[in-house]
Amino acid sequence: MSQLLLPMTPAQCLQHVVVPALALLGAARYDSPEARVMMLAISGQESGLAHRRQVKGPARGLWQFEQGGGVRGVLNHPSTRVAAAALCKAQGVSANPASVYLQLELDDILAAGFARLLLFTLPQRLPELGNVSMGWKQYLDAWRPGKPHINRWPACYRAAVEAVKA
Repeated sequence: MSQLLLPMTPAQCLQHVVVPALALLGAARYDSPEARVMMLAISGQESGLAHRRQVKGPARGLWQFEQGGGVRGVLNHPSTRVAAAALCKAQGVSANPASVYLQLELDDILAAGFARLLLFTLPQRLPELGNVSMGWKQYLDAWRPGKPHINRWPACYRAAVEAVKA
């Protein structure tokens, strides 16, 4: 399986990772400019689009998922489990937390799909483009980072908006 070299730009991630992942999910309800921005902003926040393995921790993929957290959550949540199983099948990975977790480091499209599905578990709509503070709140609600760094968020969010609007 080929991967883009890291670091990648938000525009590269959008074109080669996010758009194909959203297409694989197949339902129009998953794809929107707001979803694309949030996915890019979170990947920038979590990995800087430079790491598929957390520098000091167990998380994997450009969106930095942990096996017992986001991976298990997406696989088991009533609103995402069917789509997650279909995504896993399309990417040739067993739909269980251990298999998905290991594959996230190798398969950016799988990682992007899981990122979109994790956002889909939130009860509120995705924030309107440009709503940096609501984007931050939704990121915190979905990812539950141990040590959130708000100082990076505005630049990640702005770069994501620019890539989506280009």
